Amino acid sequence: MLSSLRYILSVGLLTLTACGFEPLHGKREGGEATALLLSQIEVAPIADRLGQLVRTELTNRLSPRSAPLPVFIVHVTLTESGQSLAVRRDSSATRANLIIDANFILSEVSGGEALLAGGARSVNGYDILMSDFATLAARKDARRRGSRDVADAIVDRLSIHMAQRASQGAAPARR
Repeated sequence: MLSSLRYILSVGLLTLTACGFEPLHGKREGGEATALLLSQIEVAPIADRLGQLVRTELTNRLSPRSAPLPVFIVHVTLTESGQSLAVRRDSSATRANLIIDANFILSEVSGGEALLAGGARSVNGYDILMSDFATLAARKDARRRGSRDVADAIVDRLSIHMAQRASQGAAPARR
């Protein structure tokens, strides 16, 4: 049983290497690492407290050490909404979702058309408790988790775009 599992695993790994799979954040043959390309992206200021959280998360993921001269800039707009889930007989909610929608546009700092536009969404639940303070703390935690989720989704899209851009010889990608 164990030997057949090893055989299947080794065949799977060999198949994976033969399909042209290459790591997203690794160095490419004759190219730059995606992390270096991502460090060239500046995050424009985003309005409100939620925007500050998302911008901090994006900046930490894109360029933990600030790039001297950014080549690209990403503009993000956020909307936040709530949804009551579990409702008691007296119509008071006991559980809610915090929904964060983000739209982003990547362009060159020097101006020009958008290189990439997209969106991301995060839905995080929290309990509505008898204590107002506990409910506010739970909502704050849901907002923090949501800002991480949105930032991760945006960075994933930017990473894929920058990797494709590098493999195409830095030609602007049309979407």
